[in-house]
Amino acid sequence: MNNSYAQATIANPSDGKAYAIAGGSYRIVISGKETGGAYALIEMMVPPGNGPGPHAHAEMQESFYVLEGEVEVKTEAGNYTATKGSLINIPLGGLVHCFKNQSDKMARLLCTVIPAGLEDLFAEIGQPAEFGVFLPPPPLDDAAREKLMALAKKYNQKFYPPDYLDKI
Repeated sequence: MNNSYAQATIANPSDGKAYAIAGGSYRIVISGKETGGAYALIEMMVPPGNGPGPHAHAEMQESFYVLEGEVEVKTEAGNYTATKGSLINIPLGGLVHCFKNQSDKMARLLCTVIPAGLEDLFAEIGQPAEFGVFLPPPPLDDAAREKLMALAKKYNQKFYPPDYLDKI
């Protein structure tokens, strides 16, 4: 019998790098570097009126568990208001999706991505900030848009216009 075990990873509430992204505050609870690339876990605080625009990632499964508040989730398959205790699973294959906090209260989500990698994109597009600090998104001028598209390609992501899912 082999008595050697891998070490457990413990993350405290103040651990993990945090970034201001899309008007929200995202904390990398555990990264792919700590899971051998298997998955990453990201805590998201999303203030009223904020959330990421339509996007897709064909080679990554993503799930959101709503810890507090609610968010409106839009996909090519329809819309859903996810409240506390709801789980939204975006399967492999590239389903276009987004979410937005349409309420007047803070929403807090736990996002799991399989395999890991989305957290690396967040590190490149986000602004380092203490978790719970909300910074306005930087202006999306032509240079910023070009950089964002290059990063999307680098991380196998695809971004769509803000109104893309409104037309479906």
